[in-house]
Formats: sequence, C-alpha cells, structure tokens
Amino acid sequence: MATLIPDVAQARRLVVKIGSALLVDRDAGLKLGWLEALAEDVAAAKARGTDVILVSSGSIALGRRVLGLGYGSLALEQSQAAAAVGQIRLARAYEEVLAPHGIITAQVLVTLEDTADRRRYLNSRATLETLLGLGVVPIVNENDTVATDEIRFGDNDRLAAQIAVTVGADQLILLSDVDGFYSANPKEDPSAVKFDVIDQITPGIEAMAGDPISGLSKGGMKTKLMAAKTALAGGCAMAIMEGSVERPLKALADGASRTWFVPQGDPQAARKRWINAMKPRGQIRVDAGAVMALAGGKSLLPAGVTQVAGAFGRGDPVEIVNAEGEVLGKGLTRYTSAEARAIAGHRSNEIEALLGYPGRAALVHRDDMVL
Repeated sequence: MATLIPDVAQARRLVVKIGSALLVDRDAGLKLGWLEALAEDVAAAKARGTDVILVSSGSIALGRRVLGLGYGSLALEQSQAAAAVGQIRLARAYEEVLAPHGIITAQVLVTLEDTADRRRYLNSRATLETLLGLGVVPIVNENDTVATDEIRFGDNDRLAAQIAVTVGADQLILLSDVDGFYSANPKEDPSAVKFDVIDQITPGIEAMAGDPISGLSKGGMKTKLMAAKTALAGGCAMAIMEGSVERPLKALADGASRTWFVPQGDPQAARKRWINAMKPRGQIRVDAGAVMALAGGKSLLPAGVTQVAGAFGRGDPVEIVNAEGEVLGKGLTRYTSAEARAIAGHRSNEIEALLGYPGRAALVHRDDMVL
C-alpha cells in the first residue's frame, strides 16, 4: 500500500521550525521581508482553522550582532548575554509582522528540563494548549539565557519535535538550508539522492546523515533525524524543506521539493500508547457517576473520587479503578497524592478553599488518560 503523503494545507495543528540562517543575515541583520512573507503563510493557516506554533532560532544571532561579538565561537556567558539581548528583538519582530493580520503572539522560553520532567511537561503543555485555544501563535525558543549544557536541547530541531509531540501536532515543518534528506551531503557529493518520503528511519538512513552546512546553524542532518524519530514516535509527520523561498508553507503546499517523514498512526493514538506503557505510581478509585462520565469521554473530576492510594507526584501515571477495584484505565494526574486525598469527593469550585490556592478543575484530564 502506497504511503499517504501529508498535505500541509490540511494540518490540524502545525509546528514550524525556523533556523537562524533563514531569519538573520550576518551583515544586514533581520531578514524582515522574508519574515513578513512567512507571516502571510501563518495568517493563511490560521484562516483555515489550523493551530500554529513557531519554534524560532535567531536570538543569539541577533544579539551578538547588536553587541558586536563577531562570528566566531562564543563562551557560554557571551551566548547567554547575546540571547538576552536578541530574545527581545526576536519576539518584537514576530509581534510586528503578525499583528497586521490580527494575530496575537506569545513568547515561550523552555529548556530540556521542561519536557523531561513530567510536572514541568504538564505545565508547558497546559500553557501552550491554553494559548492555542485563545487563538494565539506561540513563539517558542530554548531559554538560552539560563540553560547550561546539561539542561539544553542544543538545537531547535529537536526542541521543535518535542514541542510538536507535547501539543499533539500532526505536522512539523523544519525550514532548513537544504530541500530535503539526501543520501549524502549534496554540496559535497553531486551523486547524492534525495528521498521524497521516509516511513521508517533505518540504520542505513541514519548512516547517511551529515554535518551542518550553514555557519549560523547548529542543526545538521543528524539532529534532524533525531527530531524525526521523536516526531514519528508521537504520531507527527515531519517535513524538511529549503526555507529561504518566499512564503515557504505555500511553496510546500504547491509541491516544493522536500522530504516527508511519515508516522504509523496519529498523535492521539501515539500518546495513548505512551501513557499506557507507564508503570502506575498510585491508584484512584471512583464512583459509579465518574465511571459513566469517563465512558462518555469526560475528564476525571475530584467529585467522583472515593479513595486515593499510593504516593505520587504531579504528572505521575495512576490507575483508575471502579468501586469493585476493576481497572478502568490509566492517566497522568494533575495533583500530588496528598492534594488528591484533600480534594477527593469535592466539587472543583471548592479546590481553592481546600488547598489554599486555585487548581485545575480535572484531577486527570481526558487528554492525559487511556481507558
């Protein structure tokens, strides 16, 4: 059976990664004309009802130019200083090109810890989901002002893939300085062959990955393959394309040269498999009313909880069982075991009075649950 090629114009939730070399010219600075054209692409996607997240490099490249730090390698402290200066300019640039289209932007800065730690992961996911629900276009970047080597992604290809999986995106587009994945570096080997579609990343495919081409970009094909692995595991299709063309997303929809990495299954199914594979840290017993609500696709609210067993933290997997102890499913809890015991059997509007601070209405949200 032939592999179904994704259509970016049909994306439900789209993550677009923009590399430094596309956004910043070493001599002229920000490529405003290109960015304004990209804003047209984003506006067109939003008009179709697509949620859009932009994962943008460029803060260090912009900041080092303002600070006169030159083009050589930078010490960690210099990179962080450049990022601090550049992040303001980067966020302002996106705000100014998207505002004329009636689009509100938000700056979201993350580190590897924010996605590796389940509690922070849930916080990041909730924030991004809320922004998307409000029609906002989040502009995501690694928090280079505070990230040290041990808590860094180190490249925005993998960050973009992790964000795509976090929000359940169905498509990820890496705007790059090459028009797809080749059997070898096409700038060094004229016999290199480009792949149109890859549905499985084999050891042979991995062996073909080369090194970065651009002097401003950190991400070579190796990091793009790592990103593809993450995306595909999360049920998200990923495309690599040459991004310097005007309106690259329109060009992709119109048939521009690219390589699509196509997953087996969709984001929701992949997420359910991930949750189901986790070892539960505790157990939540629910009443008959909650059983019916869960069967109807609802979230688990504190009011339906009769008993909490085990010691677990926020974001940990827990079993959900009925009054007879039969396992109904598994989910990621939005409260610790102590908090869950305190609010069990109570209505969501009582949570603040019980805990001393406002909490989330659901104990386990339906998006974080598999039955």
